[in-house]
Amino acid sequence: MSRSSPLIVYLILAFGVLIVLANTLFVVEQRQEAVVLRFGQPVRVIHAPGQPGAGLNFKAPFVENVIKFDRRNLALEADQEEVIAADQQRLVVDAFLRYRISDPLQYYRTLRNEQIAQDRLERLVNSSLRQVLGQTNTPDIISGRRDALMQQSKLDVARRAKESRLGIEVIDLRIKRADLPAANQASVYRRMQTQRAQIAAQYRAQGEQQKREIFASADKEVAITLANAQQEGETTRGLGDAQRTRIFAEAFGRDPSFASFYRSMQAYEAGLGQGDTTLVLSPDSAFFKYFEQGPNAGSGAKR
Repeated sequence: MSRSSPLIVYLILAFGVLIVLANTLFVVEQRQEAVVLRFGQPVRVIHAPGQPGAGLNFKAPFVENVIKFDRRNLALEADQEEVIAADQQRLVVDAFLRYRISDPLQYYRTLRNEQIAQDRLERLVNSSLRQVLGQTNTPDIISGRRDALMQQSKLDVARRAKESRLGIEVIDLRIKRADLPAANQASVYRRMQTQRAQIAAQYRAQGEQQKREIFASADKEVAITLANAQQEGETTRGLGDAQRTRIFAEAFGRDPSFASFYRSMQAYEAGLGQGDTTLVLSPDSAFFKYFEQGPNAGSGAKR
């Protein structure tokens, strides 16, 4: 045997040891959990939720292999789904689900890998949304009761996942967007415009009615005020005339000649004041007696 023969043997043995170690040792990161399979059947879990095990681990070489899953919270973006609400209004709904793998062994037995899990969960989410939102009117879905509806859908998906033994824990379920289909948006916008136009017309009609009522009330107040003012003026003028008549009567009783003279002067002023009046009277008419006899005409006549 040559000197190189032991070296070759050692190299072969070292290579074999490395192969065995490579199939025996494996590392599980802090954010991972691992399922150990023996001849394709899951036998144990390393670093399961709530248990230690991260770091270097061992398995039986060549008969066992390891499948690793993400230990963190996972997200599922569900495809757009058209849902018919209780008021027969069609809505396009976008939802997302957050979950974690709570039982890796059961998860592997039922779903095998993340792609199958995503497809299965998406069907569960869409089915639950159809059932829950199909019993609710559109305004409640869009804003009124969205939080309560999402809580109801979350509990429904969690129940179905548990009954299907998926090995997952549902953390949250939310609707990102709930809109009308593009084909229905134009008709809905037109209906909204018509409703707003009707409301505006109603407000304008109410305003016009109030304006007319205000104008009628103002006209009524003006008429009443003018009537009261006219009545008060007539009453005042009547009282003034009565007082003037009384004063004239008293003056006439005290000095009838002066009263007669004063009344004649008023008649002269009214009849001759313009300067272009023509009177045809008898020369001995009583109208001109004060022109001939003066203020004493009345007293002389009386005597």
